[in-house]
Amino acid sequence: MNLFRRKTVTQLQAEALTDQRLKRALSATNLTMLGIGAIIGTGIFVLTGTVAAQNAGPAVVLSFVLAGVASIFAALCYSEFASLVPMAGSAYTYGYATLGELFAWIIGWDLILEYALGAVTVSIGWSGYVVSFLRDIGIHLPAELSAARGTLITLADGTQVTAMLNLPAVIIVAIVTTLLVVGIRESANVNNVIVFVKVAVVLLFIVGAAHAINPANWHPFIPPNTGIRENFGWSGVVSGAGIVFFAYIGFDAVSTAAQEAKNPQHDMPIGIIGSLLVCTVLYILVAGIATGVMSYHDLDVPDPIAVAADHVGLGWMSSLIKLGAIAGLSSVILVMLLGQSRIFWTMADDGLLPPFVSRVHPRFRTPWITSILTGIGVAIVSALFTVREAGSLVSIGTLLAFVIVSIGVLVLRIREPELPRTFKTPLVWIVAPLGALSALYLMWFLPWRTWERLIIWFLIGMVIYFLYGVRRSKLAKPRV
Repeated sequence: MNLFRRKTVTQLQAEALTDQRLKRALSATNLTMLGIGAIIGTGIFVLTGTVAAQNAGPAVVLSFVLAGVASIFAALCYSEFASLVPMAGSAYTYGYATLGELFAWIIGWDLILEYALGAVTVSIGWSGYVVSFLRDIGIHLPAELSAARGTLITLADGTQVTAMLNLPAVIIVAIVTTLLVVGIRESANVNNVIVFVKVAVVLLFIVGAAHAINPANWHPFIPPNTGIRENFGWSGVVSGAGIVFFAYIGFDAVSTAAQEAKNPQHDMPIGIIGSLLVCTVLYILVAGIATGVMSYHDLDVPDPIAVAADHVGLGWMSSLIKLGAIAGLSSVILVMLLGQSRIFWTMADDGLLPPFVSRVHPRFRTPWITSILTGIGVAIVSALFTVREAGSLVSIGTLLAFVIVSIGVLVLRIREPELPRTFKTPLVWIVAPLGALSALYLMWFLPWRTWERLIIWFLIGMVIYFLYGVRRSKLAKPRV
């Protein structure tokens, strides 16, 4: 039983050239838009407020900077891998090529936390904005059907009801899943339109609210720590960076579409790095303006950007921001579900999951079974979880993926230095270690309950691998 058996890069490159089951329909623009579609979402429309109010205060700006720096290191490593191994499995495939099957399984299992729970988190945020927008136009959804099970909701008359499930979150997951089954080109076209709308809304907020900044709201910039590690002070800023790190996982999702890119060697680095740089600048500007126009204490709401717009007298913009957030979060759900279904498909294709999971629809040429199974799982969990519970798990899953990818780039540089690399990570002996260390640093500051859940999830994954995957793997079968 060889737990560290590997797929060679040469094997993977040959597979990429010959495997035409998925349709190659995405250009560099499509990939960049996919990245922006995934990055601009919950981080800017939801987590900006909660992290400012609970972790970092106005220094949420620094939280975004720290998370962005760690992401840039990892993005450069991802770009080298994506151009070298243009396959659908993202960090899972990169781990298979460098560290072996056991690490590949660990990272593939871990990516479920990143993509599936990422979609859960965003669908919950989407529901919050939809409920708020519908209320603005006089439509009131039953409170019992618009929040996580067990959540106490205070009604307008002061009475409280207990929520049963988050029905709007279930509905959006069902719609996006259907779109992904129908086709990748159709999904990409819808995403392009949504990205245009939400970037326009973000820019409108930046321009419209900047004049109302009151510098007094930025003092103290880093509020004193309360005695709890993640509540303010520098440790709160770093804890906040670990949480908002969830906001940067979009460029990672771009790499899962490598097998559907027209020219992955050239276009993948553009999509990954381009989308990350655009979104980092927008995040920092929005966080700075939101905490500048009102007290960070008042931003702990499901729709903080809309609340900030209301506060500065841009009432007409509030509904527009909510519409932009609804559209924006829809595209994040789309890219998260796309990424998760492609990783499941790749793992099944390698024999680590049941073979029926890797079936491709004969007409649409999409991994339809994995898309539907992922959609059902995400819909169930999004009906029951709160946004913060899911968000922390997504962040730790993403950070662990970044650690493995950063280490994997160095391992491959040592093991196979002669491989032709279309894109090379600059200063790799500095960038890759910094990518791994910065991700580990942010992981360390996440709450212990998040670590507990990661460990439990890891143990469940190990049981499944040793009961099924280790013997069913294609690499475990003798070659004829």
